[in-house]
Amino acid sequence: MAAISCTLLVDDDETTNYLNQTLLRRMAITDTVLVATNGQEALDLLHTHCAPVASPTCPALILLDMKMPRMNGMEFLQAYTRRPPTDNPAVVIIMLTTSLNPNDVASMQNLPIAGYLTKPLTREKVDQILHEHFPAGPEPLS
Repeated sequence: MAAISCTLLVDDDETTNYLNQTLLRRMAITDTVLVATNGQEALDLLHTHCAPVASPTCPALILLDMKMPRMNGMEFLQAYTRRPPTDNPAVVIIMLTTSLNPNDVASMQNLPIAGYLTKPLTREKVDQILHEHFPAGPEPLS
């Protein structure tokens, strides 16, 4: 049984999305994986899949890239927080980044995210997310 009903991957890199989808499927920790290549696509997917918010394809976890064209992770979060609260699911948002630049790390401190991780996403990092944010789920498969 999956710990997470639906996960939304938001990254402009198709290879990263493919690898992350493959990892999540191999770990069998989510029933559905949605993919968006920028923040606007992610907002559109939330609009489609979270009406109603209790829908099983409404993401419980969003893995969000920081730097993307069209609408980056920061802009997505700003738009997400402007949506009516009734339209937003109870979701864990984890920012994924390749940057350890102190300015980027500092800019994430006041964002409505549950945390951030450096890329690449690994089995250990997914296990950490499950342990911290989805403790009722199955034991990690290590």
